[in-house]
Amino acid sequence: MRIAFLTQSYPPMISGAAIAVKQLANEMAKHGHHVLVIAASDRKQPYVSMEYNLSVIRLKSIRNPMRVGQRLLVYPRTSVLKALHEFKPDIIHGHEPLLCWIGFEYARQMNVPTTLTMHMLPWFVTGYLPKPGVLQRLTEQTVWLYVRIFANNFTSIITTTKTASMTVSKTAGIRTETIPCGIDTRMFHPSLFRESEIAARGRLNLPPDVPILLHVGRLDPEKNVDRILQAAALTMRESNAHLLIVGDGREKTALMKLSQSLGIADRTHFSGYLTAREGLPDIYRIAALFVMASEVESQGLVLLEAAASGLPLVAVDATSIAEIVYNGVNGYLVHPGDLHALGTAMTNLLNDPEKARQMGRESRKLAKYYDIQSVQKMHEGLYDRLVRQRDAGKPYPSSSWKRVKSWMGFSD
Repeated sequence: MRIAFLTQSYPPMISGAAIAVKQLANEMAKHGHHVLVIAASDRKQPYVSMEYNLSVIRLKSIRNPMRVGQRLLVYPRTSVLKALHEFKPDIIHGHEPLLCWIGFEYARQMNVPTTLTMHMLPWFVTGYLPKPGVLQRLTEQTVWLYVRIFANNFTSIITTTKTASMTVSKTAGIRTETIPCGIDTRMFHPSLFRESEIAARGRLNLPPDVPILLHVGRLDPEKNVDRILQAAALTMRESNAHLLIVGDGREKTALMKLSQSLGIADRTHFSGYLTAREGLPDIYRIAALFVMASEVESQGLVLLEAAASGLPLVAVDATSIAEIVYNGVNGYLVHPGDLHALGTAMTNLLNDPEKARQMGRESRKLAKYYDIQSVQKMHEGLYDRLVRQRDAGKPYPSSSWKRVKSWMGFSD
């Protein structure tokens, strides 16, 4: 099968969607499929890379002012259509809205089935706005209208959790397939030699024998990392724990200042982004627990990486998080904004190592469902079904297409 993936970010750019696309593209190529990825260049210049059955076309891009280390495409219609015509995909899998409009155009011409993974829902957009407020409500309603029009042009829509599927179905009236993003459980696992632990701590200037409270993710406002710092300060009063924050973003400087004002700067470590090659799997393995305060996760890949690494999880009960964190089983869920409960959950895990280990074992069991090889088979089955439906004569979706073409300036 010939599979084309359309995405804005792709490693070395870091985001949940970027990592998910790369893992899926690699697995599809390993299983003998011919794969094309079209993405924004992580440099100023476009370039192409090829490896076995996988080709990656990186198109000319501009810096994304909203995210550190990210770049954006500016509607590269000609380049994308040229690449698709040369590759001749059997199916197009989109992972963000902009490039998908171009994918629609090609798919309509060539009768190619399309699918979209919805990595973001309208709550991500409204998360940037003041809340609560009229602007937030109007924006959410507008975005849901856009989602309804946009999604109806795909042959299939994928959501990564049951929560997201139910939300999309109830709010937009769209039927979806629930297929999670996968993780490599061969890479993220609990086993760690003492020498590797010492080396990992040494690279980040972490003391040799203190428990590590770990957070991995973007340091942007919607991730609520400031709440993690405030809750960790409560835990640190009752333990010798250190807080390790892996990631980068617009809030990094403000968060470093907050750690100083809270009096925990000497026990708080900001590592910046770390990739798997830079030792991220070992970082999970040296931690005592994983903590996250975000309320806008469509799935939460970092939670799954932590779970696969055998960590107990502490998070807030919002969006899809309860599908990964089972309160009292593999970690604790607290009410959004409850800093005391967040700190208490971390303290309780540090004070009861056997409970923490049991929760870590449960996390590991849960993570096996999300192994990338299983997720690859789910996608492969969907692709095969969509192609067979096309071959049986099922027409390409026509809902809203003429109106959308008019808005976007496409010609017949």
